[in-house]
This record gives sequence, structure tokens and C-alpha cells, in this order.
Amino acid sequence: MDENKELELNEELNNIIILNDENGDEVQFEFLDLVEYDSEEYVVLLPISAEGEEDLGEVVILRVEDTENEEEESYVSVDDEETLNEVFEIFKEKFKDEFNFVDGE
Repeated sequence: MDENKELELNEELNNIIILNDENGDEVQFEFLDLVEYDSEEYVVLLPISAEGEEDLGEVVILRVEDTENEEEESYVSVDDEETLNEVFEIFKEKFKDEFNFVDGE
């Protein structure tokens, strides 16, 4: 494997976050961005399907919470629809030239 391909693979792996769902099952996400909104930080994640390919569906937005361990973070679901929309709008504006966003009805 040449050095460039190895570097790309390592960068790809560094963007993968594994979280546990409500059933305790591991789910892989690609980390897309960290967005600051209203004095809080939110992660924007893209679910990865079982085959290892990106699921080109909806992104997941979670609020970042600090834990007692400085090297760990906790991600909490966001129930406020307005906050989710605002964070997503910030993300869309930031990446408007990199992604083709489709508004869902």
C-alpha cells in the first residue's frame, strides 16, 4: 500500500465514531462536523450502513456533554426541533459547496 492510500485510510478511520443505540447495539457514524450554537456544541454525524458504505440519508445531530473524564465526551439526543433545525442550517451553510443537500418534505 503506498503512503498516500495509507494516510487516506487512517484519516477515514479517524472520522468514524461508534455509538451504542437504545438497544445497546453498536452503530458506526462518520463524523462530519462540530457546530457551536447557543453556547453549546453539537456533532453532525452520518450513519454508516452495515456494508461500510455511507448511508446517504439523514444526518444525526447530538449535543456534546462533558464527562468527568476530560478525554471523553458524551453525546445526548436533542429533542428541540428548533435547535436541530438551526444547527442543521449552520452545517448546510458551512458545507454548501461540498454536499448536495436535498430538503425533505
